[in-house]
Amino acid sequence: MFAAATVLPVNMGAIGLAAAFIIGTLSVGMTAAQILAGFPGDLFVTLVGITYLFAIAQNNGTVDLLVHYGVKATGGRVAVIPWVMFLVTALLTAIGAVSPGAVAIIAPIALRFASQHGINPMLMGLMVIHGAQGGGFSPISIYGGITNQVVERAGLAGNETYLFLASLGFNLAVAIVISFVFKSDPAKVSAAAADMKPGAGKLTAERGLTLLALLALGIGALVFELNVGFVAITAAVVLALIFPTSQKGAVEKAAWSTVLLICGVITYINVLQKAGTVDWIGQGAAHMGYPLLAVLLLCYVAGIVSAFASSVGVLGATIPLAVPLLTQGQLSAAGVVAAIAVSTTIVDVSPFSTNGALVLANIETGARERFLKVMLLYSAVVTLVGPLLAWLFFVLV
Repeated sequence: MFAAATVLPVNMGAIGLAAAFIIGTLSVGMTAAQILAGFPGDLFVTLVGITYLFAIAQNNGTVDLLVHYGVKATGGRVAVIPWVMFLVTALLTAIGAVSPGAVAIIAPIALRFASQHGINPMLMGLMVIHGAQGGGFSPISIYGGITNQVVERAGLAGNETYLFLASLGFNLAVAIVISFVFKSDPAKVSAAAADMKPGAGKLTAERGLTLLALLALGIGALVFELNVGFVAITAAVVLALIFPTSQKGAVEKAAWSTVLLICGVITYINVLQKAGTVDWIGQGAAHMGYPLLAVLLLCYVAGIVSAFASSVGVLGATIPLAVPLLTQGQLSAAGVVAAIAVSTTIVDVSPFSTNGALVLANIETGARERFLKVMLLYSAVVTLVGPLLAWLFFVLV
């Protein structure tokens, strides 16, 4: 599937849907309804809703307004903006926001910053994702709360503070590295600043209502934990009904090719999970006779599966597999849990995860294909190296 989509100009999601049908029907014995049950409807609504809402906000100049005020708040220091985005998303997830919800709200604005000010969009997008994961394991966060509950139910001696600092420190270190790898071209930054249109800070009634819609999105998703996709598409429809002229062409700007790509691949991965492929690999790793090597393999299983599936689900399934290894008393439970947790979430930069998909969907259409290739390469590197480093830092050392 990956090879065909790389060599040929065919959407990988379309191949994924075809593979899900063929493999699911012929090899696994699934019905069409069972195959479609693995279609990520929640992610579909999120991608469409967010890109539709922000297309309207871009059409009427609201996103430009936010960018204008954001740059003004930093005193014109464009270089610090990616770090501001890292800190904002880390803070949101640390105080309890769902990671995809935080990324859904921050990524469109952050990438508009990047587009208007010559900042490398890969740097900006990754800063948002790693920031969300950095704060994601605080004791009051979603990931942190779920992981700590799994640890407690498994009868392991966890450490909530250690888990939080481990994730934050690891993602901060990665952010420092990518700030050097994906540098912005100073010439492009200067040129973008010179080309800024005057009057971007003017507030109109339409922009004011759009700002209220974005605020409602943030409150609904982060405070009341409403489905971010449904809130976004509801806000977009309300704006479209009140200001029908500004929404012209907004539906076409929704990231339809990205939606097909992500949903098709995830549907196929669900077929593999139903076939028992993932459980078979995980159980095999857990029953090895070498605890250190077994934990390393569990980290890799968690990372690879999470790159295509729910991180929360992978955490809940993988941590219990480590219990037999930890009862031998040779390994630190807190270190093993931290290694598995970091391995599971560090790969959320994958375009097939919710966070990665949200970033990809908000890249300008003309640059999206090239961005996808770079993102796939970066995801592959992170998936290969991330679990190993997490194992080295938190288990071996």
